[in-house]
Amino acid sequence: MMRSLFLPILVPLTFTLAACGGGTSTDVATRATAIDTKLPPMNVFAAERAAPPTRANSEMVRDFLDLSFKMESGKTLATLTRFEEPITVRVAGAAPASLNTDLARLIDRLRNEAGIDISRASGSAPANLNIEAVPSREMRRLAPSAACFVVPRITSWADYKRNRKTSLVDWTTLDRRETMAIFVKSDESPQEIRDCLHEEVAQALGPVNDLFRLPDSVFNDDNMQNVLTGFDMLMLRAYYDPALKNGMSRNQVAEILPGLLARLNPRGEGRSPNYLPSTTPAWVSAVQEALGPRGSLGNRRAAAQRAVSIAQAEGWTDHRRGFSHYIVGRLSVSSQAEAALAAFLKADAFYAKSPLTDVHRAHVGVQLTAYALSAGQATSALELANRHMPPLARSQNAALMANLMMMKSEALELLDRPAEARNVRLDSLGWARYGFADANEVRRRQAEIAALAPRRTAAGSGNG
Repeated sequence: MMRSLFLPILVPLTFTLAACGGGTSTDVATRATAIDTKLPPMNVFAAERAAPPTRANSEMVRDFLDLSFKMESGKTLATLTRFEEPITVRVAGAAPASLNTDLARLIDRLRNEAGIDISRASGSAPANLNIEAVPSREMRRLAPSAACFVVPRITSWADYKRNRKTSLVDWTTLDRRETMAIFVKSDESPQEIRDCLHEEVAQALGPVNDLFRLPDSVFNDDNMQNVLTGFDMLMLRAYYDPALKNGMSRNQVAEILPGLLARLNPRGEGRSPNYLPSTTPAWVSAVQEALGPRGSLGNRRAAAQRAVSIAQAEGWTDHRRGFSHYIVGRLSVSSQAEAALAAFLKADAFYAKSPLTDVHRAHVGVQLTAYALSAGQATSALELANRHMPPLARSQNAALMANLMMMKSEALELLDRPAEARNVRLDSLGWARYGFADANEVRRRQAEIAALAPRRTAAGSGNG
């Protein structure tokens, strides 16, 4: 399975300078460059157990079956397949230090939260999961639209190159899982590599599908969730429960799942299910065209508008409707700032309907904070930043945290609170080092955000 390339984490924010009347200030630029001459150490997230899922077990039975017996391509899988434990993991290639650190944390979580017997391989013994860090240029040659991916029966990149067009890598021919290869980019940001590890290791172990209807899972191509959630861990715990076995059919698993989930997740019993309608192929196609790397901006924007129209026609009011508007906003900021703002506000309204989409709403909140800051509305920008920081921290999205904190620091400057602004800015740089690929990208992003704030002509200005 494959984690697709997505739109950049945050579109360039300089659009608001022309659109909202902000201006570049000499003292702002000087402040930005003076503070980043030596970046602070990288911030890292503490190891935390995910909050348990809050949805009804009867609802999640359907999710488990659709995740486990269908593929993104539309193919169906005849039987359940999984590893026979214990499972070993090996890392190869030019892996950065952050990969090994984040992998260790992931393995601990899988053991403690999903109950899976998984560990790093020792010595030269063959491993079940083979993670190889490959340079971006190499991966683009064979998988131009992939950020990372997992394939069965393969042990290395060289092995994959030899066999990628053969039935050896066909998931539908598996009757059990024994060997998998996961390929990540060696020169990506620590956060992107970490996100890839979570999604691809989880799919190597268990569910192979992604479903846009899931608001609380990494098994969703909207890429709103960064690390394995409580829902994801429950799915993996169920996958490796002794009640399920290799070779079971969908109907056999369906008979066992209700009792299995009742035992594993008693809090999910008695809750009222919210069965969201299935996502239509037409909407998926529109979203993929809008987010894909090919096609003109105009064509991609038209595809995003088509996704909105489909969601409206289907009567959706859930996170997929919000995501449709969010994509329109993302694709409109460079040339249609007012339309983009309207789209972001619509996305925010739909995401606000459910507590399961506070992370999604925070993605929109970053954009709305940029608008407020560039308009000189420092108090509003500060309130937005404070509101959306906790969900981003829970989802461990360092890149968006850094962006939001940089904006918060500029808002504090406008409110004549320079000491607070400096502390927040320094903290933002530590998170930026984890969220972005290199120091140059950190400094570029910092300069863009510093340029958003209008010139501060008098102490205390910008309180609007």
